[in-house]
This record gives sequence, C-alpha cells and structure tokens, in this order.
Amino acid sequence: MERIRVGIIGAGIIGKTHMDNYAAIPAADIVAVCDIDEAAARRSAEQYGIPHVYTDIRRMLERDDLDAVDVCLHNNFHAPVTIEALRAGKHVYCEKPIAGSYADGKAMLDAAAETGRKLHIQLNTLYKKETKAAKALIDDGALGKLYHARSNGFRRRGRPYVDGFGAAPFTRKATAGGGALLDMGVYHIAQLLYLLGCPEVTRVTGKLYQEMDMDAARRQASGFDVEELALGFVTFANGVTMDIQEAWSIQLGGMEGSSIVGSRGGIRLPAYDSAKPTAPFSFHTTVADLDLDSTLDLDRMDVRRHRMNPDEDAYDSSQQHWIAALQGRVELLPTADIALLTMLISEGVYVADALSGEVTADDIRARSVSTAVPLG
Repeated sequence: MERIRVGIIGAGIIGKTHMDNYAAIPAADIVAVCDIDEAAARRSAEQYGIPHVYTDIRRMLERDDLDAVDVCLHNNFHAPVTIEALRAGKHVYCEKPIAGSYADGKAMLDAAAETGRKLHIQLNTLYKKETKAAKALIDDGALGKLYHARSNGFRRRGRPYVDGFGAAPFTRKATAGGGALLDMGVYHIAQLLYLLGCPEVTRVTGKLYQEMDMDAARRQASGFDVEELALGFVTFANGVTMDIQEAWSIQLGGMEGSSIVGSRGGIRLPAYDSAKPTAPFSFHTTVADLDLDSTLDLDRMDVRRHRMNPDEDAYDSSQQHWIAALQGRVELLPTADIALLTMLISEGVYVADALSGEVTADDIRARSVSTAVPLG
C-alpha cells in the first residue's frame, strides 16, 4: 500500500496522542514535527523516530515530501494554520473542534474547496462501535421516522487544569473559544448529527453556567472564563429536534448516554464518565405489542464486519480513516461539514445565552466573527 507522509504541528498532549496513533498505522510515516517549543519538538522526534524538527510552520510547509499535516493546536490557532497548510498544497487533518468560531471554520472549508485539498476533522465518536450499530439500525428503518435526539456528556469534576489535569489554555476564551461545549460537547453533537443525516439547523437556544467551587489559586492562574456546563435546544428544518447537556463539572452521580428516538424505535448510546463506559448501547422497540429493551453484542458485530469488508480497518479510528482516504482506499467521511454544523450549533448556544433568547441559524452566521490568532 502507498505510504502517507505526515507532518505534525504541535508537540503537546494532543500532538503526542496523534503521534501514538500514527505509530500504530503501518502505512503512515511521520517525517517532520513542528512546535514553537523546540525542546518539546525534539523530545517527540527522539521518541517517535521523526527525522526533521521545525519551530517555524512555514518552513515545514516548504517540504515537498509531505502529503499531509496534522494540526494539534488550541482551537483559535486551527484556522490560520490549516488555511496556510492548504494553500501550501497539503491535505490537512485538524484536531476538534474545527475552530474557535463558525466564521473561522467556514473559512477553513472555503480554503479546502479553493485548493482542492482534503480537510478532515478529528471526531472520534464517528468510529465507535455503538455509532456503527446505531447507523445500521437507522439505515435499516428500525427506528422509523426520527424526531428527537439528546446529546449528553458528563464529568463530575473534570475541568481542565483547575481540577488537576490538562493545561490552562483549555479554560480561556482567548485560546479555546469556549469550554465544555467545544472541548467535549463537539464529540456528542457531531455523533448525533452524523446519525441524523446532518439536517439543516433553523433555531437554537441555550444557557451557560460556571457555578461550582474551584481552587482559588488555580482559578486565578488559569484565567478561567468559559462554561463548565452548557445546555441547549436545537430545531432542524425537517422538524427533528435535539437537546444538549454537556458538563465538565456538575454535582450529579452520572448521566444517561445520548439517545435518538423515532416512530418505531429508539437507541441509547453508552454513557461515559471520564471516557469510561458506564452503561451499554441499547435498542428499544415494540414487537408483537410487547415493549422490547435489548442490548447488542457490539464486539461480535465488529468481528463480522472485519471478516466481510476488506476495508473495514479504514473505519476503526479517525486517523486510520484519514490515511485510508489519502491512499484512495475509501472516500473521506464529510467530517469537516459535520464539524462546521456542530460549530454552528455550539456558537448558537453562546449567542442565545448572551441574548437571553432563541436565535436563528442566519443570526448565528451573521454574528460569528473570527477568533483566530494570526500566524506570526
């Protein structure tokens, strides 16, 4: 198989995770890493056997042996770096969310269209076994007419930095654009949008909270000015609705997983607490006038899919899908479009909270402004 040569931009926590993932893909070669912290870049180069180290993004993009770059930076750096890379002729894989604002995400998609390069956004929930099972049930008509979805995400006390893990930039609008909604909510909202077929958004309302106690010294050091809890409600043009509850921190013992309901059946996705599943995938319907609540053997489903489909490995993870798409083995899923629609909803919650009322999709687009940090 054709080998794909990748450059990594950002050698922090996310960058190292991406490097670990590429190291497990035989067809992927990391040929360069770039970070303004040269020492961090060199440590990564040594650990992963990366031959070339840069501190200047533009210098790395001058290489003619890079098929693609992987942007592993904070949200408000996504757009300028991605657009620069696309215009340099590179395909781009970017960490979620697509950017810090809808306006910046739209600029990224426009640049990809103008340059004819591929743009892929890291949405790892699309490749989970439960997502594949849910899509199979929906595509087979087992849910009937879909009409409502619920996007849930839960952490008890899991705010970055102030609760003892992660970096302070996650908690600042200046670098992250938002809090729980952009950090974790993107995964759950995008997963549901994919399963719903990415319907057109018409209206959004929502409310943001930052109420729980936190260590005073860490609050001051972090500059924490984003939400720890986001609530929202979305109406789509086809009549489907979705409610949203995304918590970095909340005084509850847990939440049920996300769900989709239709006229004939419903699905509940696994509930997670700090990335650990706490409840299984379940399917609910009526058979012979009997209410049926069932669980599925997702591992067995996965084994069969890999036996029957020679390209099933291309859907095992976001990065495996990316490499397979660059090889031409499969068509790239529309992750950039899904991520942009997710950002439209997320920004709609922020705008609705600021205005204390419901907003239309056109209102959100009109109010969205760039939050990007320009390249030096």
